Amino acid sequence: MSNLVLELRQGDFMIVNGAPIRFRSKARIELAAHARFLFGKQIMGPEQADSPARRIYFALQTAYIGAEEERSGGLAMARQRIIEFQSTTTSALAREILDRALEAAEADDCYKALKLVRRIMRHEEAVLANTLSEAGRLSA
Repeated sequence: MSNLVLELRQGDFMIVNGAPIRFRSKARIELAAHARFLFGKQIMGPEQADSPARRIYFALQTAYIGAEEERSGGLAMARQRIIEFQSTTTSALAREILDRALEAAEADDCYKALKLVRRIMRHEEAVLANTLSEAGRLSA
């Protein structure tokens, strides 16, 4: 296994194996062993989970970096949210990506699942932007 080197700026935030870390100065760290981690913009606060795709991400994040006792609940919540999203979307590609994300999470590869759900978040943002601009045109 190769080591992972990360460069973080002063004030950056990182969660490693459930422990929050804030960097007081610029740092270059090397993870020499397998760890569950997210940093910077990858970390979503509960107040940011304000759309269906973002709620899936937050649940998967909990399954990945939450405290040991929170992880199984996070995975169960992600499974439920994915099923709900899939039942309402008209996008076959979104359903397929969510299937792959759930499969990865259930195989304990939540980092991969989070990467896949970030694609769904971008898709959702594009759909919502189109819907809002269409509604604006109709009301004008």
